[in-house]
Amino acid sequence: MTDFRSSRGFEEALRPPVDIRRARITTAVLRPPRGGGEDPAVRFTRVARRAPEVMVKITGRTRDGAHLKAHLDYISRNGALALAGPDGERLEGRGQVRDLARDWAEEFALEPGRRRDASITLSVVLSMPAGTDAVRLHDAARAFAAETFGERFPYVFALHDEGRHPHVHLAVRRLGRDGERLNPRKADLQAWREGFAHALRDRSIDAEATPRRTRGVTRKAERIPVRKMRERFAAGEGALPEVLAGAYRAALAGGGREGPWLAAIRTRELAVRRALVAEAVRLSRSDRPGDRALAVLVERFVRERPAAMTRDQALRNKVVEPQRGDGRRRNR
Repeated sequence: MTDFRSSRGFEEALRPPVDIRRARITTAVLRPPRGGGEDPAVRFTRVARRAPEVMVKITGRTRDGAHLKAHLDYISRNGALALAGPDGERLEGRGQVRDLARDWAEEFALEPGRRRDASITLSVVLSMPAGTDAVRLHDAARAFAAETFGERFPYVFALHDEGRHPHVHLAVRRLGRDGERLNPRKADLQAWREGFAHALRDRSIDAEATPRRTRGVTRKAERIPVRKMRERFAAGEGALPEVLAGAYRAALAGGGREGPWLAAIRTRELAVRRALVAEAVRLSRSDRPGDRALAVLVERFVRERPAAMTRDQALRNKVVEPQRGDGRRRNR
Protein backbone atom coordinates (compact mmCIF):
# COMPACT_ATOMS: atom_id res chain seq x y z
CA MET A 1 0.00 0.00 0.00
CA THR A 2 1.33 3.42 -0.90
CA ASP A 3 0.40 6.90 0.23
CA PHE A 4 -0.78 7.91 -3.24
CA ARG A 5 -3.79 10.22 -3.10
CA SER A 6 -6.36 10.43 -5.86
CA SER A 7 -5.67 14.08 -6.50
CA ARG A 8 -8.20 16.26 -8.25
CA GLY A 9 -6.04 16.32 -11.35
CA PHE A 10 -5.97 12.55 -11.61
CA GLU A 11 -9.71 12.30 -10.89
CA GLU A 12 -10.38 14.79 -13.69
CA ALA A 13 -8.20 12.78 -16.03
CA LEU A 14 -10.11 9.59 -15.23
CA ARG A 15 -13.58 11.15 -15.35
CA PRO A 16 -15.70 9.36 -17.99
CA PRO A 17 -16.30 11.35 -21.20
CA VAL A 18 -20.00 11.56 -20.37
CA ASP A 19 -21.65 11.52 -16.95
CA ILE A 20 -22.64 7.90 -16.34
CA ARG A 21 -26.01 9.14 -15.06
CA ARG A 22 -26.85 10.32 -18.57
CA ALA A 23 -26.87 6.76 -19.91
CA ARG A 24 -30.22 6.03 -21.53
CA ILE A 25 -30.51 2.30 -21.06
CA THR A 26 -31.80 0.77 -17.87
CA THR A 27 -29.77 0.17 -14.75
CA ALA A 28 -30.21 -3.58 -15.15
CA VAL A 29 -28.44 -3.38 -18.50
CA LEU A 30 -25.91 -0.72 -17.62
CA ARG A 31 -24.29 -2.28 -14.60
CA PRO A 32 -21.69 -0.04 -12.93
CA PRO A 33 -18.14 -1.18 -13.68
CA ARG A 34 -16.65 -3.51 -11.11
CA GLY A 35 -13.64 -2.57 -9.08
CA GLY A 36 -14.98 0.82 -8.00
CA GLY A 37 -13.28 0.50 -4.61
CA GLU A 38 -9.85 -0.10 -6.12
CA ASP A 39 -6.82 1.55 -4.52
CA PRO A 40 -6.17 4.68 -6.68
CA ALA A 41 -2.44 3.93 -6.63
CA VAL A 42 -3.05 0.55 -8.27
CA ARG A 43 -5.00 2.06 -11.12
CA PHE A 44 -2.64 4.99 -11.53
CA THR A 45 0.30 2.59 -11.73
CA ARG A 46 -1.43 0.75 -14.58
CA VAL A 47 -2.13 4.03 -16.36
CA ALA A 48 1.41 5.34 -15.87
CA ARG A 49 2.88 2.05 -17.10
CA ARG A 50 0.71 2.55 -20.18
CA ALA A 51 -1.24 -0.67 -19.74
CA PRO A 52 -2.82 -1.70 -23.06
CA GLU A 53 -6.15 0.01 -23.68
CA VAL A 54 -9.19 -2.11 -24.51
CA MET A 55 -11.35 -1.33 -27.51
CA VAL A 56 -15.11 -1.82 -27.37
CA LYS A 57 -16.55 -0.43 -30.57
CA ILE A 58 -20.01 -0.53 -32.14
CA THR A 59 -19.18 -1.16 -35.78
CA GLY A 60 -22.68 -1.24 -37.25
CA ARG A 61 -26.29 -2.41 -37.12
CA THR A 62 -28.12 -5.02 -39.16
CA ARG A 63 -31.27 -3.67 -40.81
CA ASP A 64 -33.08 -6.78 -42.12
CA GLY A 65 -32.89 -10.56 -42.21
CA ALA A 66 -30.60 -10.73 -45.23
CA HIS A 67 -28.21 -8.20 -43.71
CA LEU A 68 -28.20 -10.10 -40.41
CA LYS A 69 -27.51 -13.43 -42.12
CA ALA A 70 -24.63 -11.91 -44.08
CA HIS A 71 -23.14 -10.51 -40.87
CA LEU A 72 -23.47 -13.80 -38.99
CA ASP A 73 -21.93 -15.61 -41.96
CA TYR A 74 -19.02 -13.18 -41.78
CA ILE A 75 -18.32 -13.53 -38.06
CA SER A 76 -18.76 -17.34 -38.24
CA ARG A 77 -16.54 -17.54 -41.34
CA ASN A 78 -19.46 -19.07 -43.24
CA GLY A 79 -20.11 -21.61 -40.52
CA ALA A 80 -16.48 -22.65 -40.05
CA LEU A 81 -16.39 -21.03 -36.57
CA ALA A 82 -18.91 -21.89 -33.88
CA LEU A 83 -20.95 -18.96 -32.59
CA ALA A 84 -21.05 -18.93 -28.79
CA GLY A 85 -24.04 -17.64 -26.87
CA PRO A 86 -25.26 -17.39 -23.26
CA ASP A 87 -24.92 -20.38 -20.95
CA GLY A 88 -22.49 -22.22 -23.19
CA GLU A 89 -24.82 -22.27 -26.22
CA ARG A 90 -23.00 -23.10 -29.47
CA LEU A 91 -24.22 -22.73 -33.03
CA GLU A 92 -22.21 -24.77 -35.52
CA GLY A 93 -22.47 -24.86 -39.28
CA ARG A 94 -24.23 -22.64 -41.78
CA GLY A 95 -27.62 -24.25 -41.11
CA GLN A 96 -27.75 -23.23 -37.46
CA VAL A 97 -26.47 -19.75 -38.30
CA ARG A 98 -29.20 -19.39 -40.94
CA ASP A 99 -31.86 -20.56 -38.47
CA LEU A 100 -30.74 -18.01 -35.86
CA ALA A 101 -30.86 -15.19 -38.41
CA ARG A 102 -34.36 -16.24 -39.46
CA ASP A 103 -35.63 -16.46 -35.86
CA TRP A 104 -34.27 -13.04 -34.88
CA ALA A 105 -35.60 -11.45 -38.08
CA GLU A 106 -39.09 -12.92 -37.51
CA GLU A 107 -39.21 -11.63 -33.93
CA PHE A 108 -38.02 -8.25 -35.17
CA ALA A 109 -40.82 -8.17 -37.78
CA LEU A 110 -43.42 -8.81 -35.07
CA GLU A 111 -42.13 -6.06 -32.74
CA PRO A 112 -45.05 -3.70 -32.04
CA GLY A 113 -44.60 -0.01 -32.75
CA ARG A 114 -41.07 -0.31 -34.08
CA ARG A 115 -39.62 2.56 -36.09
CA ARG A 116 -39.09 2.18 -39.82
CA ASP A 117 -35.33 2.63 -39.42
CA ALA A 118 -35.05 0.19 -36.51
CA SER A 119 -32.31 -2.43 -36.59
CA ILE A 120 -32.16 -6.05 -35.51
CA THR A 121 -28.73 -6.26 -33.90
CA LEU A 122 -25.78 -4.21 -32.76
CA SER A 123 -22.39 -5.30 -34.11
CA VAL A 124 -19.70 -4.89 -31.46
CA VAL A 125 -15.96 -5.58 -31.65
CA LEU A 126 -13.95 -6.34 -28.51
CA SER A 127 -10.25 -5.93 -29.11
CA MET A 128 -6.80 -5.57 -27.56
CA PRO A 129 -3.40 -4.81 -29.11
CA ALA A 130 -1.63 -7.44 -31.18
CA GLY A 131 0.04 -10.15 -29.15
CA THR A 132 -2.76 -10.56 -26.59
CA ASP A 133 -3.43 -14.18 -25.66
CA ALA A 134 -6.38 -15.21 -27.86
CA VAL A 135 -7.78 -17.89 -25.54
CA ARG A 136 -7.94 -15.62 -22.50
CA LEU A 137 -9.32 -12.75 -24.59
CA HIS A 138 -12.11 -15.05 -25.82
CA ASP A 139 -12.87 -16.13 -22.25
CA ALA A 140 -12.92 -12.50 -21.09
CA ALA A 141 -15.35 -11.64 -23.90
CA ARG A 142 -17.61 -14.48 -22.76
CA ALA A 143 -17.62 -13.17 -19.19
CA PHE A 144 -18.13 -9.57 -20.32
CA ALA A 145 -21.13 -10.47 -22.51
CA ALA A 146 -22.74 -12.57 -19.80
CA GLU A 147 -22.37 -9.83 -17.18
CA THR A 148 -23.38 -6.96 -19.46
CA PHE A 149 -26.32 -8.47 -21.35
CA GLY A 150 -27.19 -11.48 -19.21
CA GLU A 151 -30.31 -13.25 -20.33
CA ARG A 152 -32.14 -10.07 -21.31
CA PHE A 153 -30.55 -9.38 -24.69
CA PRO A 154 -29.68 -12.48 -26.75
CA TYR A 155 -26.23 -12.44 -28.28
CA VAL A 156 -23.67 -14.59 -30.10
CA PHE A 157 -19.96 -14.03 -30.57
CA ALA A 158 -16.92 -15.49 -32.26
CA LEU A 159 -13.16 -15.06 -31.97
CA HIS A 160 -11.21 -14.04 -35.05
CA ASP A 161 -7.58 -14.99 -34.58
CA GLU A 162 -5.39 -14.77 -37.63
CA GLY A 163 -2.27 -14.93 -35.49
CA ARG A 164 -1.67 -11.19 -35.51
CA HIS A 165 -4.49 -9.37 -33.81
CA PRO A 166 -7.12 -11.53 -32.06
CA HIS A 167 -10.49 -9.85 -31.57
CA VAL A 168 -14.07 -10.86 -30.83
CA HIS A 169 -17.14 -10.04 -32.93
CA LEU A 170 -20.29 -9.77 -30.84
CA ALA A 171 -23.81 -9.56 -32.32
CA VAL A 172 -26.41 -8.44 -29.74
CA ARG A 173 -30.11 -8.50 -30.50
CA ARG A 174 -31.55 -5.07 -29.80
CA LEU A 175 -35.00 -6.39 -28.88
CA GLY A 176 -34.77 -7.71 -25.34
CA ARG A 177 -36.70 -10.64 -23.99
CA ASP A 178 -38.96 -8.28 -22.04
CA GLY A 179 -39.65 -6.06 -25.06
CA GLU A 180 -37.08 -3.39 -24.16
CA ARG A 181 -34.74 -2.11 -26.88
CA LEU A 182 -31.00 -1.86 -26.40
CA ASN A 183 -29.98 1.73 -27.16
CA PRO A 184 -26.50 2.44 -25.76
CA ARG A 185 -24.99 5.90 -25.52
CA LYS A 186 -21.47 7.21 -24.98
CA ALA A 187 -21.55 6.69 -21.22
CA ASP A 188 -22.67 3.10 -21.73
CA LEU A 189 -19.74 2.39 -24.01
CA GLN A 190 -17.31 3.67 -21.38
CA ALA A 191 -18.91 1.37 -18.81
CA TRP A 192 -18.61 -1.51 -21.27
CA ARG A 193 -14.92 -0.72 -21.81
CA GLU A 194 -14.28 -0.76 -18.08
CA GLY A 195 -16.19 -4.02 -17.69
CA PHE A 196 -14.21 -5.69 -20.48
CA ALA A 197 -10.91 -4.42 -19.04
CA HIS A 198 -11.83 -5.86 -15.64
CA ALA A 199 -12.67 -9.22 -17.21
CA LEU A 200 -9.26 -9.24 -18.91
CA ARG A 201 -7.43 -8.39 -15.68
CA ASP A 202 -9.31 -11.22 -13.96
CA ARG A 203 -7.56 -13.46 -16.51
CA SER A 204 -4.10 -11.97 -15.91
CA ILE A 205 -4.13 -9.73 -19.00
CA ASP A 206 -2.93 -6.21 -18.24
CA ALA A 207 -5.67 -3.88 -19.49
CA GLU A 208 -7.11 -0.42 -18.89
CA ALA A 209 -10.08 1.60 -20.13
CA THR A 210 -9.30 5.27 -19.68
CA PRO A 211 -10.65 8.32 -21.51
CA ARG A 212 -8.32 9.86 -24.08
CA ARG A 213 -7.48 12.83 -21.88
CA THR A 214 -6.08 10.48 -19.21
CA ARG A 215 -3.29 9.65 -21.65
CA GLY A 216 -2.96 13.26 -22.83
CA VAL A 217 -4.64 12.47 -26.15
CA THR A 218 -6.91 15.23 -27.43
CA ARG A 219 -7.91 13.89 -30.87
CA LYS A 220 -10.41 11.19 -31.66
CA ALA A 221 -9.14 8.00 -33.20
CA GLU A 222 -9.36 7.72 -36.96
CA ARG A 223 -12.43 5.82 -38.13
CA ILE A 224 -11.63 2.35 -39.47
CA PRO A 225 -12.96 2.90 -43.04
CA VAL A 226 -10.98 6.15 -43.34
CA ARG A 227 -7.84 4.51 -41.98
CA LYS A 228 -8.09 1.66 -44.48
CA MET A 229 -8.62 4.05 -47.40
CA ARG A 230 -5.70 6.19 -46.21
CA GLU A 231 -3.47 3.12 -46.02
CA ARG A 232 -4.47 2.10 -49.55
CA PHE A 233 -3.69 5.64 -50.74
CA ALA A 234 -0.27 5.55 -49.03
CA ALA A 235 0.43 2.24 -50.79
CA GLY A 236 -0.52 3.73 -54.16
CA GLU A 237 -3.62 1.55 -54.43
CA GLY A 238 -6.39 4.14 -54.24
CA ALA A 239 -7.42 7.77 -54.00
CA LEU A 240 -7.12 9.94 -50.91
CA PRO A 241 -10.42 9.69 -48.98
CA GLU A 242 -12.52 12.80 -49.59
CA VAL A 243 -13.18 13.20 -45.88
CA LEU A 244 -9.42 13.37 -45.29
CA ALA A 245 -8.79 15.61 -48.30
CA GLY A 246 -11.48 17.98 -47.01
CA ALA A 247 -9.91 17.96 -43.55
CA TYR A 248 -6.52 18.88 -45.07
CA ARG A 249 -8.08 21.77 -47.02
CA ALA A 250 -9.86 23.07 -43.93
CA ALA A 251 -6.73 22.79 -41.78
CA LEU A 252 -4.56 24.65 -44.30
CA ALA A 253 -7.23 27.30 -44.90
CA GLY A 254 -7.26 28.03 -41.18
CA GLY A 255 -3.74 29.43 -41.44
CA GLY A 256 -2.72 28.21 -38.02
CA ARG A 257 -5.50 30.02 -36.16
CA GLU A 258 -6.44 28.35 -32.89
CA GLY A 259 -10.07 27.93 -31.89
CA PRO A 260 -11.32 28.61 -28.35
CA TRP A 261 -11.60 24.85 -27.71
CA LEU A 262 -7.81 24.52 -27.80
CA ALA A 263 -7.46 27.02 -24.94
CA ALA A 264 -9.94 24.96 -22.90
CA ILE A 265 -8.02 21.76 -23.65
CA ARG A 266 -4.73 23.36 -22.60
CA THR A 267 -6.24 24.76 -19.39
CA ARG A 268 -7.54 21.33 -18.41
CA GLU A 269 -4.24 19.64 -19.30
CA LEU A 270 -2.30 22.20 -17.24
CA ALA A 271 -4.52 21.49 -14.22
CA VAL A 272 -3.91 17.74 -14.55
CA ARG A 273 -0.15 18.24 -14.87
CA ARG A 274 0.06 20.59 -11.87
CA ALA A 275 -1.88 18.22 -9.62
CA LEU A 276 0.24 15.23 -10.61
CA VAL A 277 3.53 17.13 -10.20
CA ALA A 278 2.44 18.17 -6.70
CA GLU A 279 1.65 14.53 -5.95
CA ALA A 280 5.08 13.45 -7.24
CA VAL A 281 6.82 15.99 -5.00
CA ARG A 282 4.82 14.85 -1.95
CA LEU A 283 5.53 11.16 -2.60
CA SER A 284 9.24 11.82 -3.17
CA ARG A 285 9.52 13.11 0.43
CA SER A 286 8.01 9.95 1.92
CA ASP A 287 9.99 7.53 4.08
CA ARG A 288 8.51 4.58 2.18
CA PRO A 289 10.55 3.21 -0.73
CA GLY A 290 7.31 2.32 -2.51
CA ASP A 291 6.13 5.93 -2.36
CA ARG A 292 9.42 7.24 -3.74
CA ALA A 293 9.33 4.69 -6.58
CA LEU A 294 5.80 5.78 -7.38
CA ALA A 295 6.93 9.43 -7.38
CA VAL A 296 9.41 8.59 -10.14
CA LEU A 297 6.61 6.89 -12.10
CA VAL A 298 4.31 9.92 -11.67
CA GLU A 299 7.06 12.30 -12.79
CA ARG A 300 7.82 10.23 -15.88
CA PHE A 301 4.13 9.96 -16.71
CA VAL A 302 3.79 13.76 -16.68
CA ARG A 303 7.02 14.30 -18.63
CA GLU A 304 5.98 11.88 -21.39
CA ARG A 305 2.46 13.23 -21.87
CA PRO A 306 2.03 14.61 -25.40
CA ALA A 307 1.30 18.28 -25.92
CA ALA A 308 -2.34 19.20 -26.55
CA MET A 309 -2.96 19.28 -30.29
CA THR A 310 -6.09 19.57 -32.40
CA ARG A 311 -6.71 17.57 -35.56
CA ASP A 312 -6.14 20.67 -37.70
CA GLN A 313 -2.73 21.23 -36.11
CA ALA A 314 -1.73 17.60 -36.70
CA LEU A 315 -2.78 17.76 -40.34
CA ARG A 316 -0.96 21.07 -40.91
CA ASN A 317 2.18 19.58 -39.39
CA LYS A 318 2.05 16.66 -41.82
CA VAL A 319 2.02 19.10 -44.74
CA VAL A 320 4.18 21.99 -43.46
CA GLU A 321 7.02 20.08 -41.77
CA PRO A 322 8.03 18.07 -44.89
CA GLN A 323 7.95 21.32 -46.89
CA ARG A 324 10.23 22.99 -44.35
CA GLY A 325 12.58 20.03 -44.51
CA ASP A 326 12.74 20.25 -48.32
CA GLY A 327 13.45 23.98 -48.10
CA ARG A 328 16.30 23.42 -45.63
CA ARG A 329 17.85 20.80 -47.88
CA ARG A 330 17.64 23.07 -50.93
CA ASN A 331 19.32 25.92 -49.01
CA ARG A 332 22.34 23.83 -48.09
